[in-house]
Amino acid sequence: MDRSAADMTDVEARSLGYAFRDGLAGLNAVQAARCLVAIAALLLVLVTLDPFPDLRSEAATTVVGGRMALAYISWGLLAAVAVLFVASTDGPSLRSLVTPLHLCLVGWLLVNIIFSESRGVSIQRFVLAASVTSLAVLLPLLPPTQRSFNLCLGGAALVLLVLCYLGVFLAPQYATHTALDITEPMLAGDWRGSFGHKNVASPVMTILVYVGIYLTAVGSFVMGPAVAALAGIFLIFTGGKTSSVLCLAIYGLASLVYVTRSLWLKRIICFVPLIVMNLLTVGSVLSPALGAMTRQLPLDPTFTGRSDIWEFALAAVAEKPVIGHGYAAFWDDVTERQTAQGAEWATSAAHSHNSYLDLAVTIGLPGLLLVILVFVLAPLGNFQSAQAYSRSGALAKLFLTVWLFGLYYGTTETFLLERQNPIWFMFALAVAGLHFLARFQCVDQMKPER
Repeated sequence: MDRSAADMTDVEARSLGYAFRDGLAGLNAVQAARCLVAIAALLLVLVTLDPFPDLRSEAATTVVGGRMALAYISWGLLAAVAVLFVASTDGPSLRSLVTPLHLCLVGWLLVNIIFSESRGVSIQRFVLAASVTSLAVLLPLLPPTQRSFNLCLGGAALVLLVLCYLGVFLAPQYATHTALDITEPMLAGDWRGSFGHKNVASPVMTILVYVGIYLTAVGSFVMGPAVAALAGIFLIFTGGKTSSVLCLAIYGLASLVYVTRSLWLKRIICFVPLIVMNLLTVGSVLSPALGAMTRQLPLDPTFTGRSDIWEFALAAVAEKPVIGHGYAAFWDDVTERQTAQGAEWATSAAHSHNSYLDLAVTIGLPGLLLVILVFVLAPLGNFQSAQAYSRSGALAKLFLTVWLFGLYYGTTETFLLERQNPIWFMFALAVAGLHFLARFQCVDQMKPER
């Protein structure tokens, strides 16, 4: 590196340092602690307690009990601390979460767990999911000001990006897929950073692109472009086709929704393409006519044979359409289940590669309906309300964009209600952010009006 480049890097680093110092200046000890909890939660979900797994080792495919116990303890403690902090200052915000619809969803999940085929597994995983989701929902309330929220979000993003790039350039065997990987050696060369798979790295990088654009829009002209550029470049090298295509498409869709006044037009813009995507994917194995149509398309909406997995999952839904097979308890051991001739490989799948179908399998059709009402339909109404009261327009657009990306990403991958999945965490954060923005004044901070 020549001297001018080194000087420029030094200037940028000092600029970021000044931004953190100025943004956190004036906070008392409790407020600073709240910011630390927010940053810890973001780093725990993005970097994890086990970064850079060695996919060349058999150990990468097994779950280590002690490591999982540490994850449960870490998430549980952080969630408890977050609840205590928020309850002491933001009671109205917490009470706004207690709605009949939210209670129905939680109640149904508890009923589903009682009747689960693997009750112990469902209980254990639900506890982790509850801790992770609680942190995601409360995170918009933890930083005392919107500026400190921005710094927490941008700081955590930069830490992750620096780690990912250092891994790629200094220890590529731990940060990229290689031909020696135990599973999927055909992905050799694709970047995965600190994550265990490029299919996790690519959607996270897409979300960080949106974060960078948001930070730039609110005046962070060093951190914002840095996050957006670093995440965008990394996204390209992951080789994640779905996320790469969705990245700009979803941002364009969100921008169109942002300038549309009518709620009904917003619904059409958001949901009609989403319905079409589900029809072209899962719908193609339900309807021979749709299947014939998809075969005429210039691209393969089944993503190279996922139709076998969807048929297998649909058969599982038909077995228990109401109660489902149990939260997070179906895909652990399906090797003994019957499949269509020639589709036996579907029993080796880890999930159904469609979030909506996977929920129907695990928590039943009533559970899927409740998730759609809470996480698909309600957020758009919340965005409309926030927009009507001109509450933090740039922040509302960030939440809208992340929410929309999650909806469309869910047509090809499974992440909804999935424990410590980083896409689920950021999606739940966005949904919660829209919920709070719709109900409380949020010019400088996401707090109730005093």
